[in-house]
Amino acid sequence: MGITYKKLFHLLIDKEMTVTDVIELAGISGNIFTRIRRNQYISLESIEKICGVLNCKVDDILEFEKEQVEETK
Repeated sequence: MGITYKKLFHLLIDKEMTVTDVIELAGISGNIFTRIRRNQYISLESIEKICGVLNCKVDDILEFEKEQVEETK
């Protein structure tokens, strides 16, 4: 299973916030958002900080995706 943070970016648009706003308010590094853009692992602590700034739940910013396995014939 993979993680996608597409919901986070939609939420930022809805709240009229930028990535820079979240970085500053949450006190996280820009590298965290680089990892998010790449759908890579970030710590639960970072997720908690982002949710605190956005006043949302974890499932409002990320979701698990089944990785598609290509079938070979």
